[in-house]
Amino acid sequence: MPSAQKPMRYGHTEGHTDVCFDDSGSCIVTCGSDGDVRIWENLDDDDPKSITVGEKAYSCALKNGRLITAVSNNTVQIHTFPEGAPDGILTRFTMNANHVIFNRDGTKVAAGSSDFMIKVVEVADSSKQKTFRGHDAPVLSLSFDPRDVYLASASCDGSVRVWKMADQTCTTTWPLLQNCNDVINAKSICRLGWQPGSGKFLAVPVDKVVKLYRRETWDSQCSLSDTFITQPLNVVAWSPSGEYLAAGSVDGSIVVWNVEKQECIERMKHEKSYSVCGLAWHPKYSQIAYTDTEGNLGLLENIGDGKKANDKVTSTVTKDYNDLFDGEDDDYLNGDTIEPQSSPTAGADEDVDDLMPTSGPLRRAIIDDDDNSLDIGLIKANSNLLEKDDEDDDQSGGFPALPTSTQKHFYDGPMPTPRQKPFQSGSTPAHLMHRFMVWNSVGIIRCYNDEQDNAIDVEFHDTSVHHATHLPNSLNHTMADLSTEAILLACESSEELASKLHCIHFSSWDANKEWTVDMPKDEDIEAICLGQGWAACSTTALLVRVFTVGGVQKEIFSLPGPVVSMAGHGDQLMVVYHRGTGFDGDQCLGVQLMELGKRKKQILHGEPLSLTRKSYLIWIGFSAEGTPCYVDSEGIVRMLNRGLGNTWIPVCNTREHCKGKSDHYWVVGIHENPQQLRCIPCKGARFPPTLPRPAVAILPFKLPYCQVTTEKGQMEEQYWRSVVFHNHADYLSKNGYEVDENAKSQVVKEQQELLMKLFALSCRLERESRCLELAELMTQHVVNLAVKYASRSRRLNLAQRLSEMAVEKATELATALEDEEEEEDFRKHLTAGYSNSATEWSRLPVRNVQQDQDVGDTEETDGYEEAEETPEVHKQRPNPFSKGLTSAEVTTPKSAVITPSSQGRVNPFKVSSNKKDSVVPSANVLDTMSRYSKKTSLSGSRAVNKQNSPLIKPLIPKPKSKQTSAASFFQPRTPNTTEKAVEEREEKAGNESQEVKDTAQENTENRRPKTGFQMWLEENRANILADNPDLNEAEVIKESMSRFRMLTAEERIVWTEKAKGGTVHDVAEDKKRKRPTDDEDEAKKNPEQKSEDSNLSKKTKPLDQPTNVRLSAFAFKQS
Repeated sequence: MPSAQKPMRYGHTEGHTDVCFDDSGSCIVTCGSDGDVRIWENLDDDDPKSITVGEKAYSCALKNGRLITAVSNNTVQIHTFPEGAPDGILTRFTMNANHVIFNRDGTKVAAGSSDFMIKVVEVADSSKQKTFRGHDAPVLSLSFDPRDVYLASASCDGSVRVWKMADQTCTTTWPLLQNCNDVINAKSICRLGWQPGSGKFLAVPVDKVVKLYRRETWDSQCSLSDTFITQPLNVVAWSPSGEYLAAGSVDGSIVVWNVEKQECIERMKHEKSYSVCGLAWHPKYSQIAYTDTEGNLGLLENIGDGKKANDKVTSTVTKDYNDLFDGEDDDYLNGDTIEPQSSPTAGADEDVDDLMPTSGPLRRAIIDDDDNSLDIGLIKANSNLLEKDDEDDDQSGGFPALPTSTQKHFYDGPMPTPRQKPFQSGSTPAHLMHRFMVWNSVGIIRCYNDEQDNAIDVEFHDTSVHHATHLPNSLNHTMADLSTEAILLACESSEELASKLHCIHFSSWDANKEWTVDMPKDEDIEAICLGQGWAACSTTALLVRVFTVGGVQKEIFSLPGPVVSMAGHGDQLMVVYHRGTGFDGDQCLGVQLMELGKRKKQILHGEPLSLTRKSYLIWIGFSAEGTPCYVDSEGIVRMLNRGLGNTWIPVCNTREHCKGKSDHYWVVGIHENPQQLRCIPCKGARFPPTLPRPAVAILPFKLPYCQVTTEKGQMEEQYWRSVVFHNHADYLSKNGYEVDENAKSQVVKEQQELLMKLFALSCRLERESRCLELAELMTQHVVNLAVKYASRSRRLNLAQRLSEMAVEKATELATALEDEEEEEDFRKHLTAGYSNSATEWSRLPVRNVQQDQDVGDTEETDGYEEAEETPEVHKQRPNPFSKGLTSAEVTTPKSAVITPSSQGRVNPFKVSSNKKDSVVPSANVLDTMSRYSKKTSLSGSRAVNKQNSPLIKPLIPKPKSKQTSAASFFQPRTPNTTEKAVEEREEKAGNESQEVKDTAQENTENRRPKTGFQMWLEENRANILADNPDLNEAEVIKESMSRFRMLTAEERIVWTEKAKGGTVHDVAEDKKRKRPTDDEDEAKKNPEQKSEDSNLSKKTKPLDQPTNVRLSAFAFKQS
């Protein structure tokens, strides 16, 4: 009589379920994650007796009328059987026990716990306990030796151990399993078992085979395997006689072997392919009770009765399919399948013409497959047309089959990955009765779909935006998005109704705040999103439909593939879709980023979306500042780096913050300033429950730079993270948003401090070439500070190279200043006679770049607003002298380091208006920095210019008493004791920085013709100094620029024309003039001649500036 598989019964809630028979076999006992033990008279028992033993029951064992259970309160309890009365606690652990077993006569109980310990307890006297320590991870399973000499255990540390119970020592250890940190993450629970009776063999399920280890010698006797097994085995169980061994796998396969003959006699497939986690043989009959991880109970009867029929398995169906596939192996879907072994005894008398019917389980496996398909690999594995392998020693398969090593594969390349289904960011799975439809930075939308209610609750984080709302869900909406303007809902189509998009525009000023749009027939909405003033949805027709938030249909465009998710922020729309088929577990996704404002354009044109290997997308969205971001299933958060050609950069790995392997973080929002990743910790799950209300955690960002444990690596990571997380300021200012200039300048200051620290560290390590590379990233004034640091460190070669770099930066700044003047004159001429209203030029977007920060020398409150120039497109430069701005505002000049082509060249000076505000200086980028006090009060005419401006000055030598040869930074110095003493005194006075500036201006003037401003300054310098005798050189320049700005456009054009007319003469004079850097001796012999040529000796004042003092102290602490 062939074996029979009965339909399964629901026994417990979803989770691990254990099973055993009583001593007589009259009933089946199961326990599950609902905390109940159920006693079944048979599989058809409609009213099994239930005993509640705790919140969760992990394992149960029954013998001699005593029921032992391992429950979630970390105890092992005893109940009477069948009454179910509590009979005390046998033992306790610090964590829950995972497996409990009786020994052969029921006098001892062994329990293995997640606290790595094993205890053997006398049932009669629980005070008699033995503890076995040695595992380094939770214990998975245990098995008593029938002779009560040994105890076997398997653990998450990957080892299987055999203990001698008498002295509690470990006899042998085999590293057989995959390491993991918890039972829930184990690939297999590895329920091992000793052969009943003699205890000759210990059976251990290892991957897809069962290894048999001989007693005492502990060597691997043989391995049992079968082609029917395609996934790891979870549990093994011996028949009471020890003749047969059953094994269950994680994909629901159950296989029974005759151990002596090493042949497979039964094969059965779980009707829903759930993982088999419990097996128990009937003590008298050929029956096997089994349970799965979904809480179901099944029964397999008549084991071994139909084994003879399996010896000759062939049929017309088998022959037809063998002919169809030409004898090739079709198990390519399981490339790592264990090689099938031939039986040493089967197949000798087989005849291809003998047609025998297949046994019950095999016939069902072939015909009654859930997918209505034939398992060709199974048919071929049972066909006698394949030759057996006589060379392998571990022959255990009961059916003749050719080893995979000699089979010709039909296809053994990479396998396609199933496509990820569409999802809404910030939502939990749609099949849940209580779920989050969306959780974002605006609020939370929950959906309740149970017997009492089908409704949607909307809650806003800021109740000033809108009050909480309760909505009916009669249309069964499954998708939602939320913004500060509207609530957007969508539902799938049904047989009667089309797919609908429903919007509640609560910020509308009129009374009608809701609208609904029906999709065309056979077109379902798959993803939705909201932006500022618009809504969008993506459909199964591969279309993206854009609407206004009031309901007007706007643009429609096609997607290259099925949508995965969408997100909106402001004018930006990001769509992720399948751009192809991924292989080997990888998704093949593409991303489009568009701007839907007045100037519609596409930023990302379907570029591949970078994902971690074998991961999928779980969240996309925008930071609060509008930067696109996304998160994959491996916890990697990536952000768009606009400063590097719109590439994606990983900014956080949430897995680094998870305590357990099964823990995850559910992202709900990202902020760039301050740097915060807002997410919800989920223990043992990927998403949180709706109740109790989850708590939001804040994770820090960290770029994956190398060697971040070192000082250098930490500062590099901090610097570049600061750069990446403040790219949004340029984007926002370019698009007309206001940017906090104070915060922006503070960021630049911090970046320059990090660069200076890296520079000092490289100097200490004698990496001068690296120092020069770091200086390229510095502003001009921090380079001056680096020059002083290098000089004091006696690195003269480095100081010379840095000085040359400072000259280049100063030259670029001077060029930018002249270009600004010429552009202003030209545009003033063009706009002469126009009204004060903005012209087309003045409406062009101003692209703010990182503001230059005077970290080393001076600071000022009133300054020019910085703007970025794009040399390639001169006609799109912003108007630096547009009306309505304050002319007296001056910023610290920006370093003219060559920036990426996407940023263009930096414009450090932009005039702000034609009027001077002598009372209240307006705010600028350096407002957050402290001021330094002047020793002498200044007149009212220069009240607005109370700070020393580090502007590029004309060639004005210093007084004799303070003069140092400017060439000293550019030429090697002779080892003269007097000169060194002079150097040290001057360095203490803090004058090297000024020398670099003077030298830079000398070189600039000698190479370039004079501008109109310079000619005006030469003629009017005496008047300015007469009015303000206490001004130093920088203040003279600032005051003169203020006066020059107040001239009419015609007067300034006249001065500019004068400068152009005198170019030839100036060039001739330049050729006659001898540069101080050309000849070191000339500079040393004539230090006084330069001073006589000046109009007035400059008064130098010591700096008393907190920022300068702080950085200088840091820079010179090594000297």
